[in-house]
Amino acid sequence: MDTQDTKFGFSKFSETWNGRLAMLGFVIGLATELLTGQGILAQLGLM
Repeated sequence: MDTQDTKFGFSKFSETWNGRLAMLGFVIGLATELLTGQGILAQLGLM
């Protein structure tokens, strides 16, 4: 089996970075809610 390390598709590299960026986005969204007192939907004008 070929164990080439690629940076595209379902690989350990891409899944690791996807998880890290998702965690970063969650923390930024939570911090924004705490600083403004509004939820994400309210900030976008959807509520």
